[in-house]
Amino acid sequence: MELAEFCPEVWPEDPVPGCERDCRDCGLYTHGSRMVWGEGNPEAPVMVILDNPGAREDKEGQPMVCGTRQALQQAVYEAGLHKDQVYVTYILKRRPRRAYDKEETRHICMRHLNAQLELHKPKLLICFGNVAVQAFFHSPDADVKSMRGSFYDVDGWRTTVGYHPLAVRRRPNLYKLLLEDMQRVADELQ
Repeated sequence: MELAEFCPEVWPEDPVPGCERDCRDCGLYTHGSRMVWGEGNPEAPVMVILDNPGAREDKEGQPMVCGTRQALQQAVYEAGLHKDQVYVTYILKRRPRRAYDKEETRHICMRHLNAQLELHKPKLLICFGNVAVQAFFHSPDADVKSMRGSFYDVDGWRTTVGYHPLAVRRRPNLYKLLLEDMQRVADELQ
């Protein structure tokens, strides 16, 4: 199946908890983007961690699913996972629209992700893209290329890494690696 042939669906958005809706800690609220907590089943055994919401997630009610979601959903499907087994969330809960202090902002926003982890306790995590890997692994030198293919214990969470689905959209030759990473997660669940 080619990426262009797959017909993705809109996964339900997980509402932002009321106590966090007006969070101003990191300063991204000044960018005019809305807070996106996550998508899919919050109680899923697999939590996918991306860097930040994209343009589609930022536009509430947008019926289209972006290329990132298309690549991710296709890999989930082809790996034999069901959409109810996957929850997608972000290091940053708002889409940055201009320059910001990346390291400080990611550090501040990790509290949201840590709260999600403690609340939902997923069995497996997969960080997609260098930004998510560096933030979650607390290592500015971490990179997907050298780390993919293995599981790691990160603060007590069983975690693996993979190429960002947007990178896969831009470089279709990476799709087989994304699929391998999702199959590794599916195999580990069994």
